[in-house]
Amino acid sequence: MEILRYVAFSTDPGGGNPAGVVLDASGADDKVMLATAAEVGCSETAFVMDSGDGPLDVRYFSPLAEVPFCGHATIATAVAHAERHGPGLLHLRTQAGPVTVTTDRAADGSLVATLVSVAPRTVPLEEADLAELLAILGWSTEDLDPALPPRVAFAGAWHPVIATTSGDRLADLDYDMAALAPLMARRDWTTIDLVRRESPTVFHARNPFPPGGVVEDPATGAAAAAFGGYLRELELVPTPATLTIHQGVDMGRPSTITVTVPADPHSGIGVTGTAVRI
Repeated sequence: MEILRYVAFSTDPGGGNPAGVVLDASGADDKVMLATAAEVGCSETAFVMDSGDGPLDVRYFSPLAEVPFCGHATIATAVAHAERHGPGLLHLRTQAGPVTVTTDRAADGSLVATLVSVAPRTVPLEEADLAELLAILGWSTEDLDPALPPRVAFAGAWHPVIATTSGDRLADLDYDMAALAPLMARRDWTTIDLVRRESPTVFHARNPFPPGGVVEDPATGAAAAAFGGYLRELELVPTPATLTIHQGVDMGRPSTITVTVPADPHSGIGVTGTAVRI
């Protein structure tokens, strides 16, 4: 297999979120893909298989396990495919459901990709889970933003959304990774989406990611899509809306994610970003 490496949600290889991309993973089984993802060492590697019936099958592996959907690796895959075959529309079959991705060239010539997620939804975050999660994070209920209530949000993968009003609290991420990993495994959570609202349409996020074997993910497209669905379902933004999420700044890998939230409550959420080859 030819293994490519890209950074998504940044035009600087030193920023964004690195992803592995295999544009032709034909014949690779689960064991091979997991071993390859571990060797690549990125938070996720995308493996593309063309079954010949139109849509491309895509599977995503962290160094430790398969995940149903990954936003930044999807953006990276679309840009890598566009570099080989030209910009356009891709139909992807993921384990989370069908996802479309459109690539186009920006005014500066860079490639920009926009994915549309599966239909999002949210469920309540149980009080016992919230208490355990806050204890692991070292947060208190006083740190929470009452305007953005805790929920578990989905747009291909599940992410608890925990919001704070404090920039200092978000910047001071120091949690018990050994304790968080089993809680996330029990609840099938992919990352924890920690957010702070700067303005009506601008947010800052950090995403602990023990299931991927890393302390923190520098840009999480799947969580951004889930968050867009969360904001729409709870009527926390007027729709349609275009949001900007800044992530990775505190870990030295600044990333910018654009989220498009349509008014239709049954529609998927758009996630837009650039990607550059490492």
